[in-house]
Amino acid sequence: MAPALSRSLGASSVAALRPTPSRGRGPTLRSAVAVQGRGAAAVAARGVRWEAGRRKGKGRMVGVRCEAAVTEKPAGEEEAAGEQFEYQAEVSRLLDLIVHSLYSHKEVFLRELVSNASDALDKLRFLSVTDSSVLSDGGELEIRIKPDPEAGTITITDTGIGMTKDELKDCLGTIAQSGTSKFLKALKENKDLGADNGLIGQFGVGFYSAFLVAEKVVVSTKSPKADKQYVWEAMADSSSYVIKEETDPEKMLTRGTQITLFLRDDDKYEFADPGRIQGLVKNYSQFVSFPIYTWQEKSRTVEVEEEEEEEPKEGEEATEGEKKKKKKTITEKYWDWELANETKPIWMRNPKEVEKTEYNEFYKKAFNEFLDPLAYTHFTTEGEVEFRSVLYIPGMAPLSNEEIMNPKTKNIRLYVKRVFISDDFDGELFPRYLSFVKGVVDSNDLPLNVSREILQESRIVRIMRKRLVRKTFDMIQEIAEKEDKEDYKKFWESFGKFVKLGCIEDTGNHKRLAPLLRFYSSKNETDLISLDQYVENMPENQKAIYYIATDSLQSAKTAPFLEKLVQKDIEVLYLIEPIDEVAIQNLQTYKEKKFVDISKEDLELGDEDEDKENESKQEYTLLCDWIKQQLGDKVAKVQISKRLSSSPCVLVSGKFGWSANMERLMKAQTLGDTSSLEFMRGRRIFEINPDHPIVKDLSAACKNEPESTEAKRAVELLYETALISSGYTPDSPAELGGKIYEMMTIALGGRWGRPEESEAATSESNVEVESSEGSATEVVEPSEVRPESDPWKD
Repeated sequence: MAPALSRSLGASSVAALRPTPSRGRGPTLRSAVAVQGRGAAAVAARGVRWEAGRRKGKGRMVGVRCEAAVTEKPAGEEEAAGEQFEYQAEVSRLLDLIVHSLYSHKEVFLRELVSNASDALDKLRFLSVTDSSVLSDGGELEIRIKPDPEAGTITITDTGIGMTKDELKDCLGTIAQSGTSKFLKALKENKDLGADNGLIGQFGVGFYSAFLVAEKVVVSTKSPKADKQYVWEAMADSSSYVIKEETDPEKMLTRGTQITLFLRDDDKYEFADPGRIQGLVKNYSQFVSFPIYTWQEKSRTVEVEEEEEEEPKEGEEATEGEKKKKKKTITEKYWDWELANETKPIWMRNPKEVEKTEYNEFYKKAFNEFLDPLAYTHFTTEGEVEFRSVLYIPGMAPLSNEEIMNPKTKNIRLYVKRVFISDDFDGELFPRYLSFVKGVVDSNDLPLNVSREILQESRIVRIMRKRLVRKTFDMIQEIAEKEDKEDYKKFWESFGKFVKLGCIEDTGNHKRLAPLLRFYSSKNETDLISLDQYVENMPENQKAIYYIATDSLQSAKTAPFLEKLVQKDIEVLYLIEPIDEVAIQNLQTYKEKKFVDISKEDLELGDEDEDKENESKQEYTLLCDWIKQQLGDKVAKVQISKRLSSSPCVLVSGKFGWSANMERLMKAQTLGDTSSLEFMRGRRIFEINPDHPIVKDLSAACKNEPESTEAKRAVELLYETALISSGYTPDSPAELGGKIYEMMTIALGGRWGRPEESEAATSESNVEVESSEGSATEVVEPSEVRPESDPWKD
């Protein structure tokens, strides 16, 4: 794109290439070229004259003769003699590079030409401040675009400043020379007019984008400064152009410029379509400050009169020529001008003067939404980067799963001087977790490349991103602080996952993200609470924020890990969404309080009785060793639990390994690495409750009959039951079911007695089976059994 052009022209930058008449030598191109000197002496180029000559067999080439002034050297130093050479450049190749290497999409030609028309209107408006005669020709300041599908043309007409013959040579005949840049320079010199303007052009190559779709371009222009109207014509593959005086009275303009594009055969069907042109104008030039009209087909209902013959009544003779007129409504199609940019750029106004209904209406029109936004913010940023912006939080989450967490949602539209530049930033202006935010950003001095498609300076982008993100957080925080909590409830239901994703991806904004989080807890099972509310409700001696991660609210309520904490009135957060645990682990702390997972080992509640703990450990050391011996490598160790009050046992995960919830999530990953499961799963600790009857019975069995088969089976069943209650998945659910059925049979067998009839029926059935085994059964071969209708029967 732009680099390709730079390399093709060498180290020097082309400031202007302008064909001028030359006697007997064809067109001549002038350019100001910056020449870099070597050594201590720098060569300053005053002017470079590009001379074109025709060479046999090589097409049209351009020779360049440099005429430069060299800085004076100290006296006595001999000036080194040098031979001058001429640069060579092929005009047609240069134009080809500009047209085909700068722009990614053909459709931007309309954006560039409309921007040029807008600049022409702006110039006229500025000049009219000091010279009102330029407006004497009359006519509104407007732009009209008329596509002709049959002729394959597009005509763009503006009532702007127009051009004289010399200006045609300077502006259209000189490549990379911006008339707008010259005009801006003149404005800055004239302090009375001021430098605040909305002029768009700066590179001087936008006009040539017309050759992206056109094989021929005709420009007809009339300036208030000239009495004559001139026509500029050029072909796409030619290195020359023609300027002539307009003599056709039907094509005369009062003021302004008319550009006619003769489309290529491949582009006629797309860009000569009125609907396509209307869509491009709405996309790229919707907020241009001058009205843009497009030629569109419309329909209307009209009443017409039709003559009908009357049927004669009974007894009357039919007479010829008697007809009755009847009115009929029909739909009639016609062509007319339609305003394409009726939506005004609301961000250019003072926020104090804009009503809420106007913001909502703009949001619905600009982003094709049907619900009002939850919130909006309108601000202007000044300083190193100046831009205006309006940001919105949508009223609901995206309906399509593809738009969730997608950095290329195209929700942020970047404008430069109200002209649309791009909406595809791949997370450059907004992080992925804020991709749901919609809005517009408009700046007058963004560092764009020549095609106006790429932001070139990453530092500028980083500053813009930082300020946009900060304003977004302020907007969300305002919703959270409202007295009416329903708005934030709607926001959290729609975009809560996005905020949690931000805790994972954006460590620099943890202080802004953490207060926005909401969770259920053991004390608030129906209403969501914030981390601030949790910290406010904490007892003075509580040093951590406790949480448990499960797959549902119900499983969190009934988890055995909660028993002792609920008994001590300690609040526990319920993390019931898959992303919750990872988000909390990335936060690590909140207001100097650590997050602690109550399903992991080394849980400290702060009020333990050390003497009682030591007594329990000594009393049940033998039991813990015996259970560890029975379970083997299934658990890392067996210990007395600090978190149980009613359950006999629980299985906790290691301090640095996955929790049961995380292990479940990782197993469910489609592209998960099974080899890492064993490594990251960590160790499992089997904790027992010394106050539970089952544990006391097992302690007695360990001391009195350690080799008991029933006791060993009870330990196995206790472990596998703890797997399920702790959130793990047993290796063999069917085997566990068989053990449970077996235990139920032992527990229930003969407790209530069995009915005698069922026992008798069982004995009789056994007798019949035995007698049937003793009797002989006649076996009939299948081949001997033939139905009467057998076709193969003899």
